[in-house]
Amino acid sequence: MKVVSIVGARPQFIKAAAVSRIMNRYADIQEIIVHTGQHFDDNMSKVFFEELELPLPHVNLGIHSLSHGSMTGRMLEGLEQVLMQQRPDVVLVYGDTNSTLAGALAARKLRLKLAHVEAGMRSFNLSSPEEINRIVTDRLSDFLFCSTSAAVKNLKREGFKHFDCTILKSGDVMYDAALYYGRRLQQQPVALPASVPDAFVLCTLHREENVEDPERLRNILDGLCDIHHLMQVVMPVHPRTRQRIQAMGQSLPLILWEPVSYLQMLQLLKKCRLVITDSGGLQKEAFFFRKYCITLRDETEWVELQELGVNYVVGADRKRLRKVFEKLADKKMKVKAAPYGKGRASEKIVDALRRWV
Repeated sequence: MKVVSIVGARPQFIKAAAVSRIMNRYADIQEIIVHTGQHFDDNMSKVFFEELELPLPHVNLGIHSLSHGSMTGRMLEGLEQVLMQQRPDVVLVYGDTNSTLAGALAARKLRLKLAHVEAGMRSFNLSSPEEINRIVTDRLSDFLFCSTSAAVKNLKREGFKHFDCTILKSGDVMYDAALYYGRRLQQQPVALPASVPDAFVLCTLHREENVEDPERLRNILDGLCDIHHLMQVVMPVHPRTRQRIQAMGQSLPLILWEPVSYLQMLQLLKKCRLVITDSGGLQKEAFFFRKYCITLRDETEWVELQELGVNYVVGADRKRLRKVFEKLADKKMKVKAAPYGKGRASEKIVDALRRWV
C-alpha cells in the first residue's frame, strides 16, 4: 500500500509523526510525506521533523506567506503534480489547515482515495477558515477518522450515513504523541530557551481572528498583562503575532520567547500551572497533562473539554479572562475521563487503512 501523507503546519507534524511511527512497522506500507511549506520557519517546521523522528519530506512545495486563496490554489497545483506522479492507494490528510483542504481537493479531483484524520470536528463558526476546511475535507473523504464521540455525532447529524464513506471513532492521535513523547521526556528532559518561574501561566496566541483584529488583540494582551502581575505569563510567540505586537509599539511585561519545539512545549505543559491559548491542539494537550485551559476564542470544537469543566472559553473579554484565571489559578484537576481514547488511535487508523484500502 502506497500512502501519500500531506502536512504543512506544526500540529500536522505531530499527528503525522504518531501515525508514521506505526506505518513504519509494516514492510508492505510505503509512505511518501509531502510538506506544503505552510509553516516554513525552522522553529515552526524543521525542528519538529528532527525531534519527532519524522522522516524528512520527500517533497517540500515551499508555499507560504500568501492569502488563503493564493496559498490554497498554489498548493492544489503543486499537490496535483505530486499525486499524478506517485498515484498512491490513499492520500492521508490531517486537521483543518489550507494544506488539508488543498490535499483533499487534489486527491478527489484525481479520483484517489482520501482519508481524513481528525474528521467531524465542528466549531459551527463559518467565519473561521479552519471550519470551512474541516467541512469540505470531510465531505470529500472516503475514510473519516474521528477523535471523539462528538465528532461522530456531528457527521451523522450532517447526513454522512447517506454518503459513500466509512466513519471510525479512532481516538486522538495527538494523545498518542503526548503519551509517547511524554515518556521520553521523563528519561531525557529537554533544555528550555530560558529559566521559567516556579509558578507560571503558559500562553500561545496565533489565530487570525485574534491577531488580525487590533481591538481583540489589545483586549487579550491587556488581559494577559493583568494576569502577569498575579502570576508570570510565559508566551512562545508565533511570528505573525510578534509582527502585530511590534506594530502596536507596546512594551509588554510578559515573558516572550521565540516559538518552541514540540518537546519543549510538552516540558512547559508539565511545569505550568495552567494554559491560556487560542490553539485547538494546545487545548487538548493541556488536558493530557491535567492542566486547566482558558481558551481565547468565542467557541471551541473540543466541546467535551467544556462539558468536563476543564476548558473555559472567554473570547477576547479582558474581565472574563481575569475572572476565570482567578478561579483556576490554584485549582488542581481531578477529572479522570478519557474522551480521546487510550493512546492507540494511530494503530487503529493504520489497521483500518490496511483492511479497507
